Amino acid sequence: MEFVDRKNEFARLQKSLNREKPQFLVIYGRRRIGKSTLIKKVMDFDRGDIYFLADKTSEPSQRQLFSSMVDLVIGGFSMANYPSWESLFVSLSRSLDHRITVCLDEFPYLVKSCPALPSILQKLLDEKVLKFNLIICGSSQQMMQGFVLDGKEPLYGRADEIIKMKPIEPAFAGQALQCDAVQAVREYAVWGGIPRYWELRESYDGFYDAIEGLMLASEGTLYDEPLRLLQDEMRDTVQASSILSFIGNGANKISEIASRAEKQATDITPQLSRLRELGFISKEIPFGEKEMKSKKGLYHISDPLLRFHYRYVLPYRSLIELGNSQAVLNVFKKGESSFVGQAWEELCRNYVSANGMDGIMYQMASRWWGSYYNQEKRQYLPAELDVVAESFDGKHLFLGECKWQEHIDAKEELERIQSIAKGLPFVKDHEIHYGLFLRATPIHTDIARIIYPDDVMANV
Repeated sequence: MEFVDRKNEFARLQKSLNREKPQFLVIYGRRRIGKSTLIKKVMDFDRGDIYFLADKTSEPSQRQLFSSMVDLVIGGFSMANYPSWESLFVSLSRSLDHRITVCLDEFPYLVKSCPALPSILQKLLDEKVLKFNLIICGSSQQMMQGFVLDGKEPLYGRADEIIKMKPIEPAFAGQALQCDAVQAVREYAVWGGIPRYWELRESYDGFYDAIEGLMLASEGTLYDEPLRLLQDEMRDTVQASSILSFIGNGANKISEIASRAEKQATDITPQLSRLRELGFISKEIPFGEKEMKSKKGLYHISDPLLRFHYRYVLPYRSLIELGNSQAVLNVFKKGESSFVGQAWEELCRNYVSANGMDGIMYQMASRWWGSYYNQEKRQYLPAELDVVAESFDGKHLFLGECKWQEHIDAKEELERIQSIAKGLPFVKDHEIHYGLFLRATPIHTDIARIIYPDDVMANV
């Protein structure tokens, strides 16, 4: 698969490494997000740059392995004995006749084998001993953040650049997987923006074949991926996985999650907060309400692969272990429209906020649910709107509906939104704009502003 996106991160790294003085850079993000690939792209191995991938062996073993890597650049370097990381780094600096870049990948493994390593690096950085650029990288977001963002840690305030790698933008899914916009939405709904998942997907001929082979088979590469992600970040993986399972299967209120966990809401709040920090779940509040005051907050799994796992893998694990992955795949096929539709809604909301509509720029779009006053029936009725956004100047309000099904009547959908809008208190003093986000061409296509996957997937 070709290297896509990462232009901003690549430019930041290049600019930093080309500065006059040696740089200390920190790069972190979840596993398989493309950290190592990006670093290797920016390093110049012809110049003598050194990339070292740490493992879980002992400190002496790690030092020996690292010195062997240096030996490829500086002949005979590994022949000497280095009793500490400090002596090794000092010797490397003294041996250089030009500046190179050294990357210590999976840095947390090195710290586990040598807890003093951050303090050693602090000393070398403060004394300006290092004559090379140093990049430390790791998949444990919690540990990497602690090393450089915790004021009590030795490396706090020492980094010249700190880059947190995020998933690749959805707009690149079609380019990476060489498919049209409709298929790109389906793919993104399952794999998200993690480049390694895209790479694994690419090795299969079909969408369903990839799902079955990678996630619905006990030997599949991504079958236990959620557990590995949680092990990187959480001490109590059992409770975290249980919470994700409850949310993934319809317990979206904190009271519902706590009830299924047989705990008090206050007992699970720290885990929920941590899962939100990691980007695994999100808390949704109806448009117009404040999170601190709203009692309508709903939790959702925001990471696509985790959403799929806790909806279609974990509940049917026994069938998968018995080799009946086809039965589970059929369950997914029956619910696919709803599953992909959830991702489609999120993509559409992001599209409105990122690009605006008809020249009007809007704040973050969100969903709304609650009761509106129906003037014809003279009573309050329950309803929801998929996309609601207010313009930055407060004068405009955009209301939209997202449909992933086919054979939609645009006139019916528009009239439904307009009927709801008449009974909403927050539309007062706004100019209302309407739009439909649809998978395919509807009936009465000229009646409403329609946005298709080609538009959305090109601009999110």
